[in-house]
Amino acid sequence: MMNPRLSRRPLGVICALALMALTSIAHAQWKWRDADGRTQYSDRPPPPSVAEKDILQRPSNATRVAPSSGQAALQSASAAASAASAPARPASEASSREKLERERKAQEDKVRSEAKDENCRQAQNRQRVLESGVRLRSGTQTGESQPMTEQMRQDEIRNMQSVITANCK
Repeated sequence: MMNPRLSRRPLGVICALALMALTSIAHAQWKWRDADGRTQYSDRPPPPSVAEKDILQRPSNATRVAPSSGQAALQSASAAASAASAPARPASEASSREKLERERKAQEDKVRSEAKDENCRQAQNRQRVLESGVRLRSGTQTGESQPMTEQMRQDEIRNMQSVITANCK
């Protein structure tokens, strides 16, 4: 007879090796100082307008490709155009931050609502069991099990009713 723990071990080893292989990808971060002096982080190389001296950190296996002269002219023109539209950028960044904040808040509300729905469902099920009259046992503080008395049952029903009131719509 084979030990079930031994048969699962190769799968665990494979999963661990796969995760370790992905860690180098997750740490491929670029760090540079932009024209305003702010430190930027990304998994992609900085734009060509960033000087080599302003690149503070790069992935160990990454090299930055120098643009050709035609590309350099095109990129400098696009950099000038983006600099001209720079006053509009803070407003778009603020609206982007507000949008992200709204999305985060909506996600939190959704999670909270789902938790309340689950609490409601569990409390209703527990109350049905308590009201059914089935013999139940209750755990004591010492970890022992004892038969649930009628007083304990009524207290638990009241407790479930308050949970239902708080969580059910």
